[in-house]
Amino acid sequence: MFQQFNISRSGFGTYQKMMFNITNNIANAQTPGYKQTRCELATLFPVILQEAEVKYAQDEDLNPYIKKKRGIELGTGVRIEAISTDFSEGNLQVTKSDMDVAIRGEGFFQFRKPDGDIVYSRAGNLAKDVDGNLMSQSGYVLDPPIRIPTNATQITIDPEGRVFATVNNDSMPREIGQMLLARFNNPDGLKNVGNNFYQETLDSGEAMVEIPGRNATGQVVQFSIENSNVDIIKEMMDMIMTQKGLELLGKAMQAGEQMLKAGMGMT
Repeated sequence: MFQQFNISRSGFGTYQKMMFNITNNIANAQTPGYKQTRCELATLFPVILQEAEVKYAQDEDLNPYIKKKRGIELGTGVRIEAISTDFSEGNLQVTKSDMDVAIRGEGFFQFRKPDGDIVYSRAGNLAKDVDGNLMSQSGYVLDPPIRIPTNATQITIDPEGRVFATVNNDSMPREIGQMLLARFNNPDGLKNVGNNFYQETLDSGEAMVEIPGRNATGQVVQFSIENSNVDIIKEMMDMIMTQKGLELLGKAMQAGEQMLKAGMGMT
């Protein structure tokens, strides 16, 4: 009887975490470069009520088609096995800022943290520090670094990531830097470290750094930002299904409680 409560408890905890994940996806629906995540569920180890019985036929030589009775297994609940990330490309939104860049392809921008570690992001809404270095909105400098001259009047970034600056209204822009993109054999293995950044792990494999447009890294698109790939309609449907699941689990616990009371009242 108590097993029913344990199964419901596992379901409550799992569905609650699923609701957290759905809420987080919806909250980040307007976050540049955000990739929606999904909870992957798995059953808990079952309780064996009856082992598979011995062979019906006693003589294997006389009966090659040995039959066995199937064992009886009873599930014990559910848990979250993993949180997977959908790295499919989001829609590109055209902007008016020459420091807004998006990636049309599989690559990631590289940024260097103050401690020297490299992190990766799909969010290309760049800014400048006091010295003119391109950086993320969190203050991490683009890697390799690109410095915008203080007297630059126009910035141009071509699809291959080359950055040009027009200084003092010169007739010909000068090349001031080269953007590089990183790609991974298994991007789902990247570790989410917050602020739109991911970190390399053993599961993701080492970053393969390329010039944009080569080896499936993708091209750079200026005056654009990649929107999140969150499907709001799907998230709303998942929220309804999760809510209904929680309600049914509550009813299952109430039914179990009534059965327990009835059993204790028997004389």
